[in-house]
Amino acid sequence: MFTYSLAAGLAAKVNNSNLKQETAFGAPGHDNNVASVGTKPSTTASKVKRRNRMITSCLECRRRKLKCDKQQPCANCAKSTRECLFLAPSLDSASQLKLTEIKEKMGSLERVLEQDVARNGAWREARKAHAAGERTMEDEIDFAPIPEDERELQPTPLATLDAVYEDDADDDALDLGVKFGKLRLTDRLGGFFRPKLAQEINTTIMDARNDRRSDAEKFMSPIPAIQALRREDNPFAPGPTYIPPSSNFFFANNASNASLIDFLPAKGAADHLIQQYWLAVHPMCRIVHRPSFQRRYDLFWSQVRMGMEPVGSLQAIVFAALFSGVISMPDDQIKSSFGVPKRDLVENFQQGTETALSRAHLLRTTKVETIQAFVMYMIPLCRDQVSRAHSALVGTAIRLAECMGLHRDGTTFGMNAVETHVRRMIWFQILFLDVRTCEAQGPRPGMRDSDFDTKFPLNVDDNELESLTPPKEDAPHWTDMTLTLIRMECNEMMRTVWFDRPKVEARKLALTTLLGKIENFRRMLYSKYGPLLDTTEPIHQIASLVMSVLCNRMMIMVLHRYHNGVLARIPDRLRQMILTSGTTQIEASMRMETLPTLRTWAWYSGALQQYQTAFLLLTELFTYPNRREADRIWKVLDYVFEIPSELSRDEKARLILVEIRDKMDAYSTVRKLKAPTSMTRSLENGLPRPKKDVINNDPLGLPLTARELALNPDAQPTVGNAQIPIEVDNEQASLQGGLYLPVPRSEPSRSILRAVSPTDAPSSSQGSVNGATINSESQSTLVDEMMADIDWNEWDKLFPQGFVTPSIGATPSFVPGSTPGLFYG
Repeated sequence: MFTYSLAAGLAAKVNNSNLKQETAFGAPGHDNNVASVGTKPSTTASKVKRRNRMITSCLECRRRKLKCDKQQPCANCAKSTRECLFLAPSLDSASQLKLTEIKEKMGSLERVLEQDVARNGAWREARKAHAAGERTMEDEIDFAPIPEDERELQPTPLATLDAVYEDDADDDALDLGVKFGKLRLTDRLGGFFRPKLAQEINTTIMDARNDRRSDAEKFMSPIPAIQALRREDNPFAPGPTYIPPSSNFFFANNASNASLIDFLPAKGAADHLIQQYWLAVHPMCRIVHRPSFQRRYDLFWSQVRMGMEPVGSLQAIVFAALFSGVISMPDDQIKSSFGVPKRDLVENFQQGTETALSRAHLLRTTKVETIQAFVMYMIPLCRDQVSRAHSALVGTAIRLAECMGLHRDGTTFGMNAVETHVRRMIWFQILFLDVRTCEAQGPRPGMRDSDFDTKFPLNVDDNELESLTPPKEDAPHWTDMTLTLIRMECNEMMRTVWFDRPKVEARKLALTTLLGKIENFRRMLYSKYGPLLDTTEPIHQIASLVMSVLCNRMMIMVLHRYHNGVLARIPDRLRQMILTSGTTQIEASMRMETLPTLRTWAWYSGALQQYQTAFLLLTELFTYPNRREADRIWKVLDYVFEIPSELSRDEKARLILVEIRDKMDAYSTVRKLKAPTSMTRSLENGLPRPKKDVINNDPLGLPLTARELALNPDAQPTVGNAQIPIEVDNEQASLQGGLYLPVPRSEPSRSILRAVSPTDAPSSSQGSVNGATINSESQSTLVDEMMADIDWNEWDKLFPQGFVTPSIGATPSFVPGSTPGLFYG
């Protein structure tokens, strides 16, 4: 006798096969339901008709589609000696109803699954379309393969994003760091916290392989341990461009009771400062719609003449514009125009702006004009010298802007063209301040791409926005907005780099992929704005230089932590990128600051370039002084560090590094920097040596053949052709590369030695890495082993005597004060 469970299971199996056949012919299959996702299925299609007829044939005949004579056993089964099985007699009504219910539930479940599959497919397609329009390319690059020479490449462990200080730190001391010529170093270098920077520098200085002085020079010119500090009364004093913000507009004080007349100049003087604002500030840091602001400015003075006090927001934006105009004027021009020192005017208009912001109720305002005035006030403050106070104010600006909806595009709320344009300018100026302050004070930008949908301002002239049919697309020519747009787009890419660097360290993104992403952006930027530039116009020249500075800075942002490798040294192609990008970046900054035709906008160069790349170039030349690019690099180093030209290059490099070491050590003591325990252990024990003495990463420019290198192990090899070029300017020849020569010595950057005092430095010519002495015999043996199998005849055919590799020197050298003859990228 057959059980009910067997009968029900077989019936379900048979019915399921029928459902599959029905689905294959469109009722209700996946393909037929994709187009109707989200629509309610019809009742006729949802109900499956079932015949529920009795099954009288045996199972074997049904399976083989044979006519069964219904005997037990049937003729077919008896002939084939198969077991003849029949279904049990028909079920009672209750069991039949239960079986039908199960079948219907299975059919319903299958339809739901089909609809879910169709719905998920449509959702994935929509997500792909959305991702294609995003700024980032995460979906395309997350799974890119990591090149072989990057697999063991790791950033230095002596840099971290998060800073910690001892509780007994001196809060009265400014957090602006120490100045060395035009360079100012704090506890952050390249945006990363470097509490052991003095010890790192000392390791490089004390390495005997970097000491090329004779015994007489060592005796006659001992390294001064503290003389650099004695040359200045206060090495931590701020520079002349530093403007500390106050808390007047946050916390009530007596200044809020001051009268507007106490800070307001005469109408003629104010007009002169506003004209300076339009000339020097507005093109570089555009944040107002000029026709609209001009009408507000006229309203301000008409109310003043009538004895009425303008509203707080109007006072704030007018004083912020006057304040910016004063900051952008040279000292001699202010003295001749107003007869007072620049510092007096700066203090007057700064206090006036802060008082007006306080009266405008900055912290609870809902007026766009008030937040606009606040950002306008912050722009000249956040330039080359940025303190923690500046960073805190920028964080306040971000939160205020979000509370007012500036992170949502104006078109979402149906605003007119002018309102939308102004809101976009304010938002992206805030984002620029966000990146600038996190570079100086850390730890990372406060906004991500997913946090806002505000679009870039249109590349249009201000007067076009008030026409009857305002433009909705970028103009294909130079406009009032072009220079500011270049800055904004570069800043957005820099913010993307900030968030992509952790992915590289986590091995979710290849380093070369990120560099390629930057290069693609650079090409896009030059193809978009390059045709709009006429280098005979000064404003176009400054736009070209801004592109060069910011694009090359992105390369340094990514590569500077890999310069001193731990497990493996940085590949030569990446080292060449550092030198190329760094040198070109500083050269462009030199032009911005020294060319007479660009003097109008030189006041803002400190916000675009802080010269920290010069420190990276200096350490490279101190270790490898014979680079082919040394002449070009030393020109920019002389400009940045302002060192007397009569000294030799080795003396200058050692003098600068010793001064930086001593001052940074004193600064760290005052600030009570606290390093992570892992960082402290690395310095105490010495970092692990790279696993491989990989072929060539000693990138010197000497034209030596491999045969000469084998005969003279102390010689320094030539660079091979670096394979991945990075065009950093339109005049520059691309780099080539790939074939490396054996290096018979260990590179000092491959290990961080224990910090020692000058008196503990070894006096012999032998180097020491992690306590192991490296003598000439071991070097010679290493070279012999590595070169035993080289076919020298074939080698000399490929690289004949006098073979010289290309270098970064293709860009013409720059002399401060000269006029560029070609388009400078």
